[in-house]
Amino acid sequence: MSFSSACFPFTFSEDRLLEEYKICEGFAFSEHYNKADFAGSWKLIALRSMDGATDTIGAFSPSGEFMNSPLLEKCEYFKEIIAKFECEKESIRLLNLCAGSKIHEHTDLELGYEDGVFRVHVPITTNEDVRFYINKELVTMDVGSCWYGNFNLPHAVENNGTSDRIHLVMDCKRNAWSDALFAKLGYDFEQENQQIAYSEEEKQRIVEELQRQGTEVSQELIENILKS
Repeated sequence: MSFSSACFPFTFSEDRLLEEYKICEGFAFSEHYNKADFAGSWKLIALRSMDGATDTIGAFSPSGEFMNSPLLEKCEYFKEIIAKFECEKESIRLLNLCAGSKIHEHTDLELGYEDGVFRVHVPITTNEDVRFYINKELVTMDVGSCWYGNFNLPHAVENNGTSDRIHLVMDCKRNAWSDALFAKLGYDFEQENQQIAYSEEEKQRIVEELQRQGTEVSQELIENILKS
């Protein structure tokens, strides 16, 4: 199995996912802050964030602390889904890629299982004209399925349909429970232990993403990457 992506052995109710999403529709979604990475409309709302606010849509926390938002407390089924993953959670968000919109190919920072944090996608709505590519491979995510993606790799999404594509997305911290889960999926732990050498193109993409964050920590990481 390629570990650019993997389907977890969990499935969820389409009806209950939609019922929970209707609760969230009564709250304001924010446009994604990184305008360079998409065309059209890409909206988010936080269920768990660094300060517990629904409009704090960034996936990172300088302190490493995350809090559930009041909105999540209204969403019992989402909480059931989240509890399926027996590990600590970081950010949890709903991401809506509106009809006719595209997320340009890009890479994220330290979002592969080897980094100790893994991102989970659960589609709530989608359509047959959505194209989700991870490492140039088309990944078809059906409603109610549950997926891991290695977003250190180049990835892009096109919503060429006439309806929105909405995913529940959560960042989970690796632990012994998740190691056992990934082992069943065929994750190669021996390969993980080999040192990863980034190409110059990959280094440049990581540096560009860090520059957009504009924090002291990201500047330190840039300096370390350029030295390597």
